[in-house]
Amino acid sequence: MLMETLFSGLLGFQLKQVIMIIIGLILIWLAIKHKYEPTLLLPIGFGTILANIPFSAAVGEHSPLGILFKAGIDTELFPLLIFIAIGAMIDFTPLLKNPFMLLFGAAAQLGIFVTIVLAAGLGFEIKEAASIGIIGAADGPTSIYVANRFAPNLLGAISVAAYSYMALVPIIQPPVIRLLTTKKERLIRMDYHSGDVPQIVKIIFPIAVTIIAGIFVPAALALIGFLMFGNLIRESGVLEGLSKTAQNELGNLVTILLGLTIASKMQGELFLVPQTLLILALGLVAFIFDTAGGVLFAKLLNVFKKEKINPMIGACGISAFPMSARVIHQMGLKEDPFNFLLMPAVSVNVGGQIGSVIAGGLILALLA
Repeated sequence: MLMETLFSGLLGFQLKQVIMIIIGLILIWLAIKHKYEPTLLLPIGFGTILANIPFSAAVGEHSPLGILFKAGIDTELFPLLIFIAIGAMIDFTPLLKNPFMLLFGAAAQLGIFVTIVLAAGLGFEIKEAASIGIIGAADGPTSIYVANRFAPNLLGAISVAAYSYMALVPIIQPPVIRLLTTKKERLIRMDYHSGDVPQIVKIIFPIAVTIIAGIFVPAALALIGFLMFGNLIRESGVLEGLSKTAQNELGNLVTILLGLTIASKMQGELFLVPQTLLILALGLVAFIFDTAGGVLFAKLLNVFKKEKINPMIGACGISAFPMSARVIHQMGLKEDPFNFLLMPAVSVNVGGQIGSVIAGGLILALLA
């Protein structure tokens, strides 16, 4: 009896649990070796191991991860706290100098709605399809927020897909961009409006966005409001210590807890189902169509504009900030060593952060 008790974990292993532990180890390896979203994939990978050891005390209704899930995910607290941290990290100055770039943040959400239609056509219920489509927001907290509201049974797969594809933006975006653009288009140089933005404008901006979004898309108010509150802390000029705390301690601590907590839903019997493969495939479709939507929108604008836009920057309309902007900048330098696209790309990328949150709010409003 004593031996059975001591080796109950070993004797209780099933194939699905072994596979999930291997998946957890792969996520840890990707986070450490290749630095793919390490702040999320490392805790998710380790949490997956915790969740799949037989008779684990880490998971269950009254377990540490179970309590954290109820306190942080069921209440939607963790994603919202992450938005405060993200808001405190983002400098909207490039966007305020080029407010026109905000349009790309809307165009690059195309993948969300294409994927919703595809997922519904493949047999997912409409709220599940919406939760899968929001992977295309390229914004982990938004994906978690919507998935927890509409499809908690798919939360693990959606979270892993969202953060994995965000990490793979340097691999996903360049082939799509090259397919949709010509050499001549990729060589287009863009002027950047120099000069600073008055502090009063930076302060008014997050307040104005919150009010406007709240009036027109009230379902997005929690998401956009917490994001803009974090930015207001940054730009107010009187809460420098709090801004640094939000960017560092708050962001890091909540990210660790978020990753571990999500992993509690990555148990073998929940994760290793055909639906998971479909979700991963649809998530890739969402990212591809997001990229295509931004690029094609830029090409459309060039039909009417005298000062041409380099279509590559349209791909930055996804919310993978600042990864996507860096990718486009590097692509521009490869085509022309003197073509510096970083600031226009950052302007679009920041607009994509706002666009993704509003898209998530629209989905919540339409399907609530």
